Amino acid sequence: MTDAELEAWESTRDLEAELIESARQMAEGKTTVAYSPAIAARQASGLSQAQFAALLGVCVRTLQSWEQGRRQPTGAARALIAIAQTNPKILADLARNERFAVVA
Repeated sequence: MTDAELEAWESTRDLEAELIESARQMAEGKTTVAYSPAIAARQASGLSQAQFAALLGVCVRTLQSWEQGRRQPTGAARALIAIAQTNPKILADLARNERFAVVA
């Protein structure tokens, strides 16, 4: 969409009606929550953001960027997240292992 097309579309919107419709859909349970793979893997493992980030070898801010969709994990982190999604118990077990001790 060009800037002109976007501006034309924005000028026709009724934000009040959109908000009311969104609230109605939420009340009726017609909405869904979309989780990033990082959120899904972390929550399934039962680890905090700090613990999960430490196991992946990244800072908490990086993990938060992945979870909020601002950035995407690459390389080894992406592979570890995929493994954690498949078997979340692995990361929980690693978090308890003394060799991989992480922040509680």
